Amino acid sequence: MKDPFTPDLDRIDRNILRALQEDGRLSNADLARKVNVSAPTCHRRTQRLFEDGYITGVRAQVAPHAVGLGAVAMVGVVLDRSTPDSFAAFEEAVAGLPFVLDCALVAGDFDYLLKIRVGDMNDFNRLHGQTLIALPGVRQTRTFFVMKEVKDNAPLPF
Repeated sequence: MKDPFTPDLDRIDRNILRALQEDGRLSNADLARKVNVSAPTCHRRTQRLFEDGYITGVRAQVAPHAVGLGAVAMVGVVLDRSTPDSFAAFEEAVAGLPFVLDCALVAGDFDYLLKIRVGDMNDFNRLHGQTLIALPGVRQTRTFFVMKEVKDNAPLPF
């Protein structure tokens, strides 16, 4: 029976995706054993999952503190206008900022919510004063400093 939330995926496909979310470094042979299929079948299915866009990439999770990026700030941004052009200009500018990990258009008190990683408060203060408030259309920002990351980048629950 097909899962209504993942219409084109059968049980084996979902198991492959779950296993790769847990450990993207699994060899094809290990993955095949884990999901109980032959290695050639596993390889074909995994390739199809990439081609069909279910898997968009594989990358290492780097420990932020180890590379000097231990501070996280969530920044709510309000734009001066709510037009397609102002949204597009802001989104294009944010896309080029490496310290912005996530950017989401949201409903509510802000237009956008940004997740930013920096070394410390001084780094954030500099970025805020030189870059964030100078982004196209920014009228107001509100910053929330993360005191503790309780859950970050959890696997998708499917």
